[in-house]
Amino acid sequence: MDILLNDNGSEVTEFILVGLSNHPKSQIAFYCTMIMVYLITLVGNSLIVVVVRVDGRLHTPMYFFLSNLSILDICYSSNSVPFLLLNGLKDYPTISYNKCYVQMTIALFLGMTECLLLAVMAYDRFIAISNPLRYTIVMNNRVCIQLAMVTWASAFLLAIIPIIAIPARFCGHNIINHFTCEVQALLKLICTDTPVRAILGLVIGIFTLPLPFTFILISYARIVVAVLRIRSTEARLKAFSTCGSHLTVVTIFYGTAIYMYLKPQSKDSQDQGKIISTFYGVVTPMLNPLIYTLRNKDVKDDIKKIIRK
Repeated sequence: MDILLNDNGSEVTEFILVGLSNHPKSQIAFYCTMIMVYLITLVGNSLIVVVVRVDGRLHTPMYFFLSNLSILDICYSSNSVPFLLLNGLKDYPTISYNKCYVQMTIALFLGMTECLLLAVMAYDRFIAISNPLRYTIVMNNRVCIQLAMVTWASAFLLAIIPIIAIPARFCGHNIINHFTCEVQALLKLICTDTPVRAILGLVIGIFTLPLPFTFILISYARIVVAVLRIRSTEARLKAFSTCGSHLTVVTIFYGTAIYMYLKPQSKDSQDQGKIISTFYGVVTPMLNPLIYTLRNKDVKDDIKKIIRK
């Protein structure tokens, strides 16, 4: 095992993940919690994908994007949790340079995809409420597929191209104060004069957090204006209800992500940061299906039918 702790210019071939090694009493509780969270994530999101697929009533743009979100959450959680579980009870588990770099890149890609997908879902709700008579025309199958493809492709380019085009070199310290190869923790170890850190910081700090989040806020501001124009109280409450689940997911995901990536970094905040990043990377994918199904009678009824069968 290569443990390069000195700044002697030696290239790092593997990394040591601190995780909760400094808090052994919390390791077992954390490990058991992650098992439960991951199982709920897989079952909950898989049920949503199956329900949307088999029920013709749910073949609408809203549920099309919801199934995209569920597939994304399964991938997002599976990128880190199985590795975390395999190494959860080890003291200072290690990971090779290549595996760490791949894990970081995939997490970055999936995280950016979720940012953009939530913005697309906000646009879908805005069209549905502000222009209901033309909703099925504006958001037809072709448009929905194109929006989904653009979302995944844009996130891929924003995350993958800078890293592949300008590979970083790590040397000296190889200890990552995190459970997995999280992008912020890993980029702190770059020792070469490379614009990777600056480019990724620009991409995360502008294109995939503030811009989509601002778009979502504008969409919901216009949704509120459109809803307030509805005369029927019952119709008004129904319109707000259809947006409530999405707005809850947006608040949880963006709230933790913005706090993690846009706040000033300090050594004292590293332990707090890895807990927060675990929340939006592991807990949020579990909450998404619960939030959507608990607020949606059609989805709950379909899930009950599937369970009975």
